[in-house]
Amino acid sequence: MEGAFAGIGTWEFAAAVSKTGAVGCITASACKTPDGLREAIQKLRKATKNPFTVNVSIGLCPHIDGMFEVCFEEDVPAIETAGFRPDDYAERIRESGITWIHKGATVEFCKHAEKLGADAVVLVGLDGYGFKNIKQLPTFTSIAWAAPQLKVPLVAAGGIGDPRTFLGALVMGADGVYLGTALMATAECPMSNKIKENIVKAQPNHPDLIRELLAPPIPRDYAEVLKKRDEMPLEDWLIQMEKVMLKHPDWKDVDPKYIQNLIRSGGPEIVEMFPSLGSRPKGPFSFACGYIDRIITVKEFIENMIKGAEKILKEKVEQWELAQKNQQGLERKHEAQ
Repeated sequence: MEGAFAGIGTWEFAAAVSKTGAVGCITASACKTPDGLREAIQKLRKATKNPFTVNVSIGLCPHIDGMFEVCFEEDVPAIETAGFRPDDYAERIRESGITWIHKGATVEFCKHAEKLGADAVVLVGLDGYGFKNIKQLPTFTSIAWAAPQLKVPLVAAGGIGDPRTFLGALVMGADGVYLGTALMATAECPMSNKIKENIVKAQPNHPDLIRELLAPPIPRDYAEVLKKRDEMPLEDWLIQMEKVMLKHPDWKDVDPKYIQNLIRSGGPEIVEMFPSLGSRPKGPFSFACGYIDRIITVKEFIENMIKGAEKILKEKVEQWELAQKNQQGLERKHEAQ
């Protein structure tokens, strides 16, 4: 599944992903208005008959009621909610009959969405970039812990970007994977080429990236932003909370409205509002940067992912069969002696 990508989740990019057999995603906020979303959905359907999702991030998506109505009227294959609790919209989504996927950062939030009636959940681990939670765990720990507790399909997200991490997520208990950084570095992604080049150059063991993604927030900043919850609109507060969780020192200096306008308008300039810490290559990307060494097309990336996974599985099966054969030989030798 393609990640939502805030302002760059266009129908063109979603179509490029869906055409490969993966699942593309239109981000409602990138369409600006309900009419814009309707147009995007219709254009995507002309480009491919394959399934796609529409992301509606609660607390961040403008004209949210109208966006949901367009999804219902257009009978999209699936709606993906994220950002904040979906409680106020759960009944409307269920009544529409459309497949509902909720994306959360903790096992608790995913279990809550399941109780509300979500048909599937995406669980994002600390390895990923973007919104974080004080109780969030690394991706594989989250998936292995969540899998026995959930009855609905579970999709893994956070730092997945090559055949090994893809298969690892499935072995841990996921039913599929959700890709962000890995698809950002493809030719079709409407992201700044400079950021794509930075993803190629970046290393997952850079201390600044480790601090940004894994370290807990600065207690003073976290306490301060919590106190602001009832003092500002939810969309502004969520942006400030995200920056605090990522340890961005400018979380109070940047106007949340300005960031929100960039998210809504889309385009490569959005990445400039998410400065890196220290000396790491600049850009909003995850530990998946460690598996990306060049910029290729979406088709090439998905094909490489599947072929690579099949190759690994074939090799492991052959190793297991050889081990079984050797064990049987040893047993027969032992019996003969």
